[in-house]
Amino acid sequence: MPNVTIRDVAREAAVSVASVSRVMNGMGNVTPALRRRVETAAAALGYVPHAGARNLSLARANAIGVVLPDIHGEFFSEVLRGMDREASDRGLQLLLSNMHADADLAVQALRTMRGRVDGMVVMAPHVDPDQLFAQLPPGVPVVLVNCAPHHDKRPEIRTDNAGGAIAMVDHLVAVGRRRIVHVSGPQGNIEAAERAQGYSAAMARHGLSPRIIPGTFMEESGAEAAEVLLRDLQAVDAVFAANDMMAIGALMAFRRAGVTVPDRVAVAGFDDIPLARLVSPSLTTIRAGIAGVGARAIARLAAAIAGDADDTVELSIPELVPRETTALTDRQQARITGQQRGTRS
Repeated sequence: MPNVTIRDVAREAAVSVASVSRVMNGMGNVTPALRRRVETAAAALGYVPHAGARNLSLARANAIGVVLPDIHGEFFSEVLRGMDREASDRGLQLLLSNMHADADLAVQALRTMRGRVDGMVVMAPHVDPDQLFAQLPPGVPVVLVNCAPHHDKRPEIRTDNAGGAIAMVDHLVAVGRRRIVHVSGPQGNIEAAERAQGYSAAMARHGLSPRIIPGTFMEESGAEAAEVLLRDLQAVDAVFAANDMMAIGALMAFRRAGVTVPDRVAVAGFDDIPLARLVSPSLTTIRAGIAGVGARAIARLAAAIAGDADDTVELSIPELVPRETTALTDRQQARITGQQRGTRS
């Protein structure tokens, strides 16, 4: 049908023009049944929203959508700090949405962005890629950050989580630790899985037996893991948590139990949130460059919006940051010094 209007769609779907407008603009106050009804009518009529009218109705120039698993805690504060800094430098505004690590909420968050932003940055390490891509607004540039593996060619930034975990195990072995326990992130989270894989691979390479305690990325789960380990402290001499908050939770639990760190147990994390260097003793960790990844995602999205699309996967390489929680004990240092003297004699 030529020159199909929004009124035609409303008539076909037997709903108001305002309801059609809410559906087409991806507003959140729309029931699934209404959305299906309007989308079916629009498809049947071949309706395409008028670009000029759509831009006038939105009046949201230079807006970028950011969809994150959460916005609570230092990790996401750092991600947003990097994004906000880069966006501000480019005169862009950020529209945030939080999916609370729930796949259904992730879909809803993506729908609310439709028609409201010029482009999107999506971090969804726990969402099935097919489900995620089915909900991305067509024609809107999107940059993915640490999403689950897929075969689509899309602009993406990924952290070498496995490589970072391998570097941490190598460090712990180098300072004399052998009974290294890993506290993992939540099941179904690709970043947690990659860090656990790196840990297991490095332990096998050193001829050591891996032991993994499930965690949630929350401080409380790190403390709970430490409580489990306190039941048989002879079986552990180092704890490598999949993020800093769990490592700090374990550190506090050991302190409450009178277990000295690093003399009795070394503790290490991943991410290098600001709090990692402020706790006492300061936390050894893997610096993932969180703020830099956020800034880089905005820069790549701005380029895509400007028509300079780049579908490559950019790999962010983390680095080891040794601090007090894995420092050599006096006994270990004396043993190393004695070995060095023996070698020279």
